[in-house]
Amino acid sequence: MPIRTAYKAQIDYISILDEDGNFDDKLAPAGKEGTLTDEQVVFLYERMVECRTLDEIAFKLQRSGRMYTYPQNKGQEAAALGSGFALRKGVDTLVPCYRENAALFLHGLPPELIFLHWMGDERGNIIPPGVNVTPIAIPIGTQMLHATGMAWAYKMRKDDRVAITYFGDGATSEGDFHEAMNFATTFSVPCIFFCQNNQWAISVPRETQTNSETIAQKGIAYGAHCVQVDGNDLFAVYKATFEARERARKGGGPTLIEAITYRLGDHTTADDARRYRDSAEVEAWQRRDPMIRTRRYIEKKGLWNDAKQSAMEERGRAFANDVVRKSEGLAKPDRNEMFDSMFAQLPPELQRQRDTWATHSLGQGIGAEQLQR
Repeated sequence: MPIRTAYKAQIDYISILDEDGNFDDKLAPAGKEGTLTDEQVVFLYERMVECRTLDEIAFKLQRSGRMYTYPQNKGQEAAALGSGFALRKGVDTLVPCYRENAALFLHGLPPELIFLHWMGDERGNIIPPGVNVTPIAIPIGTQMLHATGMAWAYKMRKDDRVAITYFGDGATSEGDFHEAMNFATTFSVPCIFFCQNNQWAISVPRETQTNSETIAQKGIAYGAHCVQVDGNDLFAVYKATFEARERARKGGGPTLIEAITYRLGDHTTADDARRYRDSAEVEAWQRRDPMIRTRRYIEKKGLWNDAKQSAMEERGRAFANDVVRKSEGLAKPDRNEMFDSMFAQLPPELQRQRDTWATHSLGQGIGAEQLQR
């Protein structure tokens, strides 16, 4: 019998706004769903400035001993904002890693909670009611399983909701990625897998930690719709995520989006990327900075100028200073909070521990007033 091709596949790459601010209106015609309006682009650019300013302030806080560590979002703002803006606030759920600050803020997360988290205050992980985001995930890849479970619940309940989960290129070498993708595609759940491929898994380059030519192709094995986008292009990210959202809502199952971007800063403030990254590589990616690209676009459209930039930078500093004030000005936690935030209804034995500040065996029959003597 002749050999025949059992399977063929291709990965599309989407880029709409290039490094010089040139726009391909054939891929994103004005007025069409999935295309950002000029007003929306200006709004998102302003959020970029805020997020970048917050990064700068966080760096200073860590260096002055007021924050333990912090992973900067610098260089990846378009990936977070373009995708987050394509999801419906108050309806869809964001399940982040730790470089999606701008998307989380778009969906209502108070920025001071991010600072509290990195200051070591667990109250930074208490998500306010009505804000459909989960706490940021430090273990690599675990959040993809959570998002898959949420999306499965939405499908079973027939809720018109979509979950999006964020992760880096290194996370696709974790077993959690493959388990989540296999389950999500097998049960066709409304979930978007958004990989911020910033080229580095801490100090390990992408080509060292995986042999796949693209990250996007990893989803093909599971039957996901897969696409690669210019992650520093707001328009491309928004278009791909919007289409993935609509596909998921209509029962089309998961999409794996690989956003090609770059981590312009260190992995965290505890890292020194100069020890393992070539300066020429960093300089090349600095020219692709999404903030610079987006600003060129809105300037060409006559929507932005130096005066507006100065005013926005001032507002950005005020925004960041307000976040610092709120995070550092929060009253110290009450000692009972570690009990009260654990369960919706505290079991009797834990109520006793809370009230006596002793274990069950030691605290039984002893009143709090006796322990305080």
